[in-house]
Amino acid sequence: MNRVILVGVLVLAGCGETPRPYPVYVEVKVPVPVPCKTAEVSKPAFAVEQLKIGAPIDQQMRALRAERHQRIGYEKELEAAVYACE
Repeated sequence: MNRVILVGVLVLAGCGETPRPYPVYVEVKVPVPVPCKTAEVSKPAFAVEQLKIGAPIDQQMRALRAERHQRIGYEKELEAAVYACE
């Protein structure tokens, strides 16, 4: 009789604890800020800045046209540097 009670208690004690589930690892994608490392874009010497005061109109117009092309090139360099950081 003692054996039956002892076996019954051991069986019930074994069923009382459920096994713990294994830990599940979940990958969470979080954006991490990274410093942008690009070459510094230097400002060109624009043509209008080098004109003398009182220069003839034809020189002023040539300088303005040249500066427009300089500015377009400078803006493209700046846009490329910003695009490289995205």
